[in-house]
Parts: sequence; C-alpha cells; structure tokens
Amino acid sequence: MATKKELYTVEGDKIVRKNPFCPRCSEGVFMADHGDRYACGKCGYTEMKTKE
Repeated sequence: MATKKELYTVEGDKIVRKNPFCPRCSEGVFMADHGDRYACGKCGYTEMKTKE
C-alpha cells in the first residue's frame, strides 16, 4: 500500500496528484496504480498503461 508521500509531488508552490481521476466517477475519485494499469476502487473501471 502506498503512503501519502508517494501519491503526491510538490512542484514549485503546487501539490500535484500522481494518479488520475476516474473518468466514470468524476473528479474526487482517484484511480489506484497497479504497475501496468490504473483501477478505480469505487466502480471497477480499469485503464491499461501504454508502453513507451
């Protein structure tokens, strides 16, 4: 389980969230990072990460 320190970065005077919002649940519901995918714990929506 990630600590809160691992989920945010500080850029200048702003706090930036690393994980995206869930497109189904709207803003305020963040998706979990599972290495190869992002998943919403509320609705179950899953988005695969692209390999670059």
